[in-house]
Amino acid sequence: MDKHELNRRLLLFGVRSIRVANTLNRSATGRHVAMQLVRAATSAGANYCEASGAESRQDFLHKMQISLKELRESEYWLRLISEAEFLPAKRLREILDEADQLIRIFVSAVTTYKSRRVSEASHEDGSHG
Repeated sequence: MDKHELNRRLLLFGVRSIRVANTLNRSATGRHVAMQLVRAATSAGANYCEASGAESRQDFLHKMQISLKELRESEYWLRLISEAEFLPAKRLREILDEADQLIRIFVSAVTTYKSRRVSEASHEDGSHG
């Protein structure tokens, strides 16, 4: 998957999360959960965009890890919405599946990037493995 497709998926995940949040009741609890979901889901995409323009490798990795953290938090809020029966589980199935897929993509990317950095560092200092 190229970065443009991932950008698009993250944008749509944010949009879908906003739509879920807008369907929650307007009680104090509903508003709290809605705001937490929207904050986390939209932050994931924004941080990925920032990673694309990172000033250093360390900055890139940091932004990718923030995106991953925000995706995990989004998934938490979506599961809470389901478990608390704010919305039917069936209604959340697709967005939860997308959250899971995005988390897997980011875990893989961060893990790969970290292992490359370790490999590059060991080659630079002359050590092997």
